[in-house]
Amino acid sequence: MATKIAPLSGFPEYLPAQRMIEQQFIAKITRTFELYGFAPIETRAVEPLETLLSKGETSKEVYVLRRLQADPNDASDASLGLHFDLTVPFARYVVENAGKLQFPFRRYQIQKVWRGERPQEGRYREFTQADIDIVDRDTLGFQADIELPLVIGDALSSLPIPPVTIQVNNRKLVEGFLRGVGVPDTAAAMRAIDKLDKVGPAAAGDLIMATAGATDAQAKACLALAEISAPDAGFADAVRALGVSDPLLDEGLEELVRVVDAAAAHRPGLVVAQLKIARGLDYYTGTVYETVMKGYERSGSITSGGRYDNLASSGAERFPGNGLSIGLSRILGILFGAGALTASRQVPTCVLVAVVDEESRTASNQIAAALRARDIAAEVSPEAAKFGKQIRYADRRGIPFVWFPGADGAADEVKDIRSGDQVAADAGTWAPPADDLYPQITLA
Repeated sequence: MATKIAPLSGFPEYLPAQRMIEQQFIAKITRTFELYGFAPIETRAVEPLETLLSKGETSKEVYVLRRLQADPNDASDASLGLHFDLTVPFARYVVENAGKLQFPFRRYQIQKVWRGERPQEGRYREFTQADIDIVDRDTLGFQADIELPLVIGDALSSLPIPPVTIQVNNRKLVEGFLRGVGVPDTAAAMRAIDKLDKVGPAAAGDLIMATAGATDAQAKACLALAEISAPDAGFADAVRALGVSDPLLDEGLEELVRVVDAAAAHRPGLVVAQLKIARGLDYYTGTVYETVMKGYERSGSITSGGRYDNLASSGAERFPGNGLSIGLSRILGILFGAGALTASRQVPTCVLVAVVDEESRTASNQIAAALRARDIAAEVSPEAAKFGKQIRYADRRGIPFVWFPGADGAADEVKDIRSGDQVAADAGTWAPPADDLYPQITLA
């Protein structure tokens, strides 16, 4: 009996053209990270549950790892979970390898993560993130807070995606403001503010009162702060106009002004101060970031991250850091869903080498090898059919060129099957136009 195959919601699988797009994105992001001096690492997929569950509101999202035939009396079988982000495992990695690393340590990491969210457009249960972090011993200079959004901005601008805006805030600013207005539970209030875009101002205000013990007046003051947004340091005047004072608020304001000013000098319009950005994970302690794509703002943030001073520690030694994560699967999911990304062909092959007859297949193989040696993707026709059939085979797969081996001392010829142009060619010197060498990604 045939088994009906049904897709698993939240676990995307790509067709070849989509996978090639993803790989090109990864290559471009990797190149930018390395240009800034970040080194690659990879961490294990699992972490102890006690580690995963201690970093904010994540208990509903963690997938537990357990053997099918687990011994119910063996507690170790229920002690591991798949990581829900790359920051928590990175913090553990730093502590375990501190004696082997040079600080400040600059790392990038591109891996899959797993999160038990409700699947929707651009949000999956299995997805790929591309992270960068700068971490140091004991203290981390504020330059990291300034540099990271610039790196992410350059990485995203290298991709064929809509223009992006990086929204920044500072949790010191928010916490200082909450202290200044007298909110009893500042952490709960920040988690409520972080839900503002999802639930709306009225519901967010009710949540601040219900979870943070705030009065109606205090909740309204929180929402007034969250409404402030500016592409320059003018946001600081808007905050001061609310009439709240606290030393931590002043510190956060100063830091956020430095980030916004530096970004404006690097690329005007890249960064915007957005004071409703709070980030829901409790380990963030300073600057926080989120990013939206122009035209897709309703789809939410495609990058996130921020400063964490207390996430990684070993005894009395701390390893403060700052990190930003690109939601690669999120970007692709949004744009694939909108039909906005296409590849110029379904395969990497640039040239199909025709086969005159099976006796001469070796000659065709040698031509393909010569092309590959020069970084031109080539494959040999699977059968020695009539040339018209071999051309149709190439056309179906989107291969732009067909190579015809010369016979009886005649020169080889290569045909652009789109235009019909056919010219004499030598496998040791011929090259396709630059746009045909690799599949081109187009943003609609």
